[in-house]
Amino acid sequence: MSNLNGGTQELHSYLFRVCDAISATPINLAEIKSALVELLVYLASPEGRTSENCATADAFFLLHDNYGFNWFHLPEEFRLILEDIGGQLHDTVDHPDMATNFESTPEQLLGRIHDLNC
Repeated sequence: MSNLNGGTQELHSYLFRVCDAISATPINLAEIKSALVELLVYLASPEGRTSENCATADAFFLLHDNYGFNWFHLPEEFRLILEDIGGQLHDTVDHPDMATNFESTPEQLLGRIHDLNC
């Protein structure tokens, strides 16, 4: 697994918890959902909502193969959210209109995750 550059150590712990949950067998969708909620609550918080943290989280999911995981085995509704985290989340702080347009702010992603049935 490649080293993760950027972002806080707290962010790293949330990211790798999501990675571990996604990679676990058997699949536990409730655990994946819980890990994603914790990550996005942190990114929506005053201490977590930084340009560096959002860009690091975005890159982590965009470059997931570099970190030794993927989500192709998950239901589509999970895959779509994970793809969006690795899409425009990096714009949350510096270009919020762009992130909002793609439903990729931490708050929007969190709402989508809460709507998942599992």
